[in-house]
Amino acid sequence: MNWVGQNPMRLQNNQPIISFAFDDFPKTALFEGGRILEEVGARGTFYTALGLAGAKNSLGDLFQIEDLQQLVERGHELASHTFDHVSARDVSNANFVVNVQKGHESIEPKTGLVPSANFAYPFGCTNVRLKIKVGAMMQSCRGNFSGLNGPITDRNLLRANALYGGSEALGAALKLVELNNRTNGWLIFYTHDVRSKPSNFGCTPELLEALVKSAAKQRCRILTIAEVISKEGLID
Repeated sequence: MNWVGQNPMRLQNNQPIISFAFDDFPKTALFEGGRILEEVGARGTFYTALGLAGAKNSLGDLFQIEDLQQLVERGHELASHTFDHVSARDVSNANFVVNVQKGHESIEPKTGLVPSANFAYPFGCTNVRLKIKVGAMMQSCRGNFSGLNGPITDRNLLRANALYGGSEALGAALKLVELNNRTNGWLIFYTHDVRSKPSNFGCTPELLEALVKSAAKQRCRILTIAEVISKEGLID
């Protein structure tokens, strides 16, 4: 396999793993999504672009600075997502790297909280050169290419699967869980808002709850991105 621009990691898990991630993040991601995970003893990864604090858009009300403290106190992972939620398609590689660095380094001075070194590309946009540059700065980088991770996975572009919509999306999500169980892989789901009438990039609480409870019943290990990288990964 050609690993140019990639950062291979060999998973050494003995059980299938599922991670739930929330991008941007809307308040409902924490207060609905976080609650659902907590009910089965699990936690999620919240990819945070600090420049979005206090904003409101199609996803609803986004997080406030004080929400980050609660997020960490409740045991969830605070990860980064650039500062301005900028797409790599819209700026030069150099400017994107600066925004990534600002997004990560601004969290502690602003909040007193130390974020993880895990990152997600806004809109999933990247390129080979960025993968190398950003990958050298971060422990992992997540995109939005669907599929499973493992047994060897690219830490510079973790695969992840959108969880959007309502109950109509449950069947496809459960098929991914089943495939992940058969292959003993690492399955990442990501979404944005979690509410009864979600945006086109969010899901209903009912969908998330059904999926999380099904995964827990099947004894999948539900871990944050940081937990997988630090506990289950062996860097080649």
